[in-house]
Amino acid sequence: MDTAEILKRVRKIEIKTKGLSKHIFSGEYQSAFKGRGMSFSEVRDYAYGDDVRNIDWNVTARTGSSHVKVFEEERELTVMFLIDISPSSFFGTVNRFKSEINTEIVATLAFSAITNNDKVGAIFFSDHIEKYLPPKKGKSHILRIIRECIYHQPEGVKTNLEEALIYFNNVVKKRCTCFVLSDFMAENYESALTIAAKKHDIIGLHVYDEKEEALPNVGLVRVKDAETGKERIIDTSSKKLRKQYNDWFIKHQQYFKEAFVKTGSDTLSIQTDDDYVKSLLKFFKRRGKKR
Repeated sequence: MDTAEILKRVRKIEIKTKGLSKHIFSGEYQSAFKGRGMSFSEVRDYAYGDDVRNIDWNVTARTGSSHVKVFEEERELTVMFLIDISPSSFFGTVNRFKSEINTEIVATLAFSAITNNDKVGAIFFSDHIEKYLPPKKGKSHILRIIRECIYHQPEGVKTNLEEALIYFNNVVKKRCTCFVLSDFMAENYESALTIAAKKHDIIGLHVYDEKEEALPNVGLVRVKDAETGKERIIDTSSKKLRKQYNDWFIKHQQYFKEAFVKTGSDTLSIQTDDDYVKSLLKFFKRRGKKR
């Protein structure tokens, strides 16, 4: 694909998602994520009724009169995206691939973030870290993230969410809001997620296809494992096989939800044929009410 076609596709996503951000999500985004931390503002004289826990003892000792620290809500956030670009993300049987839904969600949230003067960064991962884009402001940076979502070809063949979270914990020092976009067909990431959630606001966005949840009964089918490349013929008329397939999906889904619930992190599941706009709006409103 030449440069002109790449720019055309990026522009198409920009037009669609930037409009959503400006007219729909900006207010909801701000109410759901703004002011989730407190930062030091100034020191002033102690007044009756002030919380004694906020007394600045150093200033009090130096001046001879009681002073307290004043805090204010943090108005500028850092938003990070952990984006699963393993081969399994390039799957979809209804309208679009999971990777395409991920791209539009990232673009929508990113444009909402820069509208609110927030920094945005991204970590692309498969079974290892594929690319890291440090948090920055500005439209050009958002367009680069979108471009990488569309055109980065993963070198890895599987999904290692644990490694992605460990890397995130090491490189992002300032508290941030982090969206993890994946089909969560992974295991053993609860420990790394627990560490991340102690410092950051983590949201798991589970994007999946309906055929991943339930295997259709269509007889003999040749299938290819997206992550290993191996092909084989399976008999989808087998009830035992369909149950095993569904149990495999449920196992990962339960692990995903339980791990995030244990760490106090929010989750949202979106199917490839869902209206992700409605899903995100509902999610934002729910978070806004919880604050």
